Formats: sequence, C-alpha cells, structure tokens
Amino acid sequence: MKKKAVKLVIASTTSTQNSGLFDILIPAYKKASSCSATIEVIAVGTGKALRIAKKGEADLLLVHDPCREEKFVAEGYGVNRRAVMHNAFVIAGPAKDPAGIKAVKTAAEAFELIAEAGFPFVSRGDESGTNIRELDLWDDAGINPKGKGWYFEAGGKMGDTLLIADQKKAYTLTDQGTFLNYETKVALKVLLQNDPALRNLYSVIAVNPARFPAVRYREAMDFIAFVTSPEGQGLIGGYKKHGTRLFNPDAVPSIPGRK
Repeated sequence: MKKKAVKLVIASTTSTQNSGLFDILIPAYKKASSCSATIEVIAVGTGKALRIAKKGEADLLLVHDPCREEKFVAEGYGVNRRAVMHNAFVIAGPAKDPAGIKAVKTAAEAFELIAEAGFPFVSRGDESGTNIRELDLWDDAGINPKGKGWYFEAGGKMGDTLLIADQKKAYTLTDQGTFLNYETKVALKVLLQNDPALRNLYSVIAVNPARFPAVRYREAMDFIAFVTSPEGQGLIGGYKKHGTRLFNPDAVPSIPGRK
C-alpha cells in the first residue's frame, strides 16, 4: 500500500508571505530536517488565519497579533506559542506628503493630521494584524475613520493595499517587510517610522492536538524548533531586501545584531 503523503499546513499572514521570507525558511527547514512533508502556506490576515486554525484546518500559525494570539491559546486552540521575530509597521504615503506627517513623531499624531485635512487613506480592512493595529492607532488619535469619504478599505492583502494606495496617492499603514518588497513597484515613500507603537511582533503557535487529533503536531513542533533555533533565527536575521533587514530574530538572544 502506498504511504499517504504528509502535508503540514501553516496559516500565516500575507505580510510574511509578501516579504519572501517563507521562500528562504521552508527550503532550509526541509534540508536541515530531511523533512519529506509537503508544506502549504495559507496566507491570509491574522484574523482569518486564527479562524482557520480554530476549525482544525491548519497545523501551525505564524501570525502577528499578540492579544488575539493569547486568547487563542487561553481558549485551548493552540499550544507552545513562541516569539520568533519582529519588525515594524511604517506609515507610507505620497513623496510630497501633503498632510505633513514627517513633521511629527508618533503615528497617532500622523493620523490626526491625515484626518484633519481629509487626505486619502487606504486600510487593509480585512481584520489582519496590520488592520487591527491601524484601528488601534486611530483609536489612540481619538478618531473613527469608518464611513469618512477619505477612508478606503481594500479588503485584501498588504501588497494589494500598497498598490491601491499608490494609485490613489494615499497614505497607508504597512509592515516594513512588505513595503521593502514592493518599494520598486510603487511611488510611495516611508514617511513615519520608529514610533514604539509601530513595533510588530510575530509568534509561532502549534494547533492543539488534544482539541484536533488529526493535526500534524509533531511536524508543527519540528518547524517551530527550526525557526526558533540558532540556524532558523540566523536565516531570519540575515534576510534582507535592498540592503535592509526585514525581520529581527527574537527567539535566540545570542543571534548577532539582535535588537
């Protein structure tokens, strides 16, 4: 009888996929572990990734929404959550910066300026980790942008959102990794960064086998072990676009250059 092929399903974010990081990590993991499993990445917003995992339709999560991740584990859907890396969100917009956000230091102040002048802003609008952080920043600014004529919801991936923002000459919140991967495709520029509120934390979580006995728990833990190992963390820390590191490793303190 032919042995059934093993498939490891990773539910992750479009920002991680758009950055190109999986194209580096997965081949290295398969080589290092002699893994024969097929690895499928379902790249969606964090909210949808969590919903997929809550139905037992994924074996592993790599996402970036700490509050919802903690709830996912507390409710018994996930186990062995591990910090794996971080980068940052940035606010991008037209090079001429009509709202003048380069003059301020915080994202909340930048959002206030954009709203006051009514300049176009494109949101992912898809319950992704990026979208949730964006809405938190609007809340910090004391503004509800929903329904405003200048506020547009793309309802899709980060890369698509950047392309729409570029077409509209609009502002948007994006993770740094996706922006660097799309930088040559758009005229948008990074106009605000380095606000502590823009820190973007990623974790890996295995789906709980006690709740979903059919999940590939051993394979999920093998992948988690690799991406949090010195080798995996070195690959993450060494991955660059246009000379800029996209992610900073968080699992192994001894990784050179870890921030």
